[in-house]
Amino acid sequence: MPQVVIYPKEAAQLTGNGYEASKRLLQRIRARLGKEARAYVSVREFCQYTGLAEQEVSAALGTH
Repeated sequence: MPQVVIYPKEAAQLTGNGYEASKRLLQRIRARLGKEARAYVSVREFCQYTGLAEQEVSAALGTH
């Protein structure tokens, strides 16, 4: 089953940022989408915000 949500550790690996910077990135995505602080961010939402290709991200996460 494909992975639907993205976690800070994975965002850090994908972007080359540190863990804390990735947490802030996910917080900015939630704020932009009007989500609550603890809401999940989907891979699709992450890709739309960062401009990364969803297929490439899914492949990097091993969930293609």
